[in-house]
Amino acid sequence: MDAIVVPSRHAADGPRTLYRLQVSTGSTLGALAACCGAIVVDHGWLRLLGSGVDGLPGLAEANGLDEPGEQSAPPGHLVVAHDVVGGTFAVNGGSLPGDPGEICYFGPDNLRWTAVGLPGHSALIRWALSGGLADTFADLRWPGWEQQAQTAGPGQALFTYPPLWAAESGGSAAQRSIVPLSEVLDSRDEFARQLGDTPDGQLVRIKIVGS
Repeated sequence: MDAIVVPSRHAADGPRTLYRLQVSTGSTLGALAACCGAIVVDHGWLRLLGSGVDGLPGLAEANGLDEPGEQSAPPGHLVVAHDVVGGTFAVNGGSLPGDPGEICYFGPDNLRWTAVGLPGHSALIRWALSGGLADTFADLRWPGWEQQAQTAGPGQALFTYPPLWAAESGGSAAQRSIVPLSEVLDSRDEFARQLGDTPDGQLVRIKIVGS
């Protein structure tokens, strides 16, 4: 499985991220935070977070972690990776389905968190680097996805219309454009907010407002 290590933006990013996470470089999480901006896996499909690169937040930024203090508390979940279609992987800290420490995935195709059976951050990396993405994301991939995913930079993602959660998504008729990752995540989260209580199969009207 191909993997590209993307350097940190600045020399101070690694130590700063490590301090805000309050972990050591003896852990896989700490090693990524201290030593790289991100690791891009499988033709750019997955971005494992480190200290951050342009457009892609680091582990501290993605989880809203500031300088630790007396009132600091661990987050309910720790975001550790994003994929090119707007999915997010996180370590469950108690606020997500599954066991504490288990990896969960927020899918752009179902707009909810799901426990995936991986027992932690190190297991996620081993799974990703050993080809686990191929089977898991087979239904979300399309002919030629490799070239489009590689074209998108670490801080970018593919905005898909119709959205991946819609019955009409996928196939040759889907339109995909490269946009900042933040736009795809914001759009996904807004859809999740508006459609959270909508029964499966119910018709909805989608309106995309241009900037």
